Amino acid sequence: MRAMQVIAYDQPLSMQDIQVPTPKAGEVLVKIDACGMNFADTLMIKGTYQEKPPLPFTAGMELAGTVTAVGAGVTTLAEGQRVAAYAGVGGLAEYAALPADICVPIPDTMSSADAAAFLIAYGTSHVALGYRAGLQPGERLLVLGASGGVGLTAIELGKLMGAEVIASARGAEKLEICRAAGADHLVDSETDDLRAIVKELGGADVVYDPVGGDQFKAALRACNPEARLLPLGFASGEVPQIPANILLVKNLTVMGVYWGAYAKLRPSVLTDSFAALFDWYVAGKLTPHISNVLPLDRANDALDLLRTRKATGKVVVQIA
Repeated sequence: MRAMQVIAYDQPLSMQDIQVPTPKAGEVLVKIDACGMNFADTLMIKGTYQEKPPLPFTAGMELAGTVTAVGAGVTTLAEGQRVAAYAGVGGLAEYAALPADICVPIPDTMSSADAAAFLIAYGTSHVALGYRAGLQPGERLLVLGASGGVGLTAIELGKLMGAEVIASARGAEKLEICRAAGADHLVDSETDDLRAIVKELGGADVVYDPVGGDQFKAALRACNPEARLLPLGFASGEVPQIPANILLVKNLTVMGVYWGAYAKLRPSVLTDSFAALFDWYVAGKLTPHISNVLPLDRANDALDLLRTRKATGKVVVQIA
């Protein structure tokens, strides 16, 4: 089968012909239809992600496809069943052998592209806003990096949860996409004074931040007393150092969010979240925004769209 692999860190992916895996006990073989790309993929390929698979490995954290074979002891899935999975690696290939317990059956009405774009982006935002921050109706939610893969889902979910949403993104085109996703207020991160605008709107009760750097610093100073801040990543390249005196004076809470850790830490958090999210999708309340769909042999171009921030929402690589 074909697979786009990391042969050396911080180098372009290389198309390789490798053996189709055989599912072991507890695993299923999935014929992959689509792979959702994430900024974390670029970090893993560079060798700077918190998880560092041994070389060589097939890139691609999340995927959607069809079960074609079932390993011994698997009773929850069957051949022909459509599933999505957060696998960590392996999505940029024609097949993957995956533990059955990480595969989530997807609704019949959900396309493979939507399924491949769904788990990480919506799952991250739902766990962050609901399970971690306890976002309440009427609160004011500030979303940084709002036009990106997770940012747009935070806008959608924030509105569904009854919040007033402020979206910060770069440029008029990206801000218009945020408006279409449901944002109540727009802040241009290139030209606007984030701190001043958010304070004028009444301050932030929850800050959703996949960016870090100067935007986190500005958001911190625009928080209301007892606000919650959610660092999810550092797309700016700068991990902010948080002054404890500001936390003290305003009684602020900073809550780290590493969504993937819940697969081992507390799997029920993810399964409960997926159940709610799929219900919303089937009801037409969630619409994944996919800006680009590229074929497998252009996976490096898909990753460049994320690195250069030219994509909005999700980028999907179509395998089949």
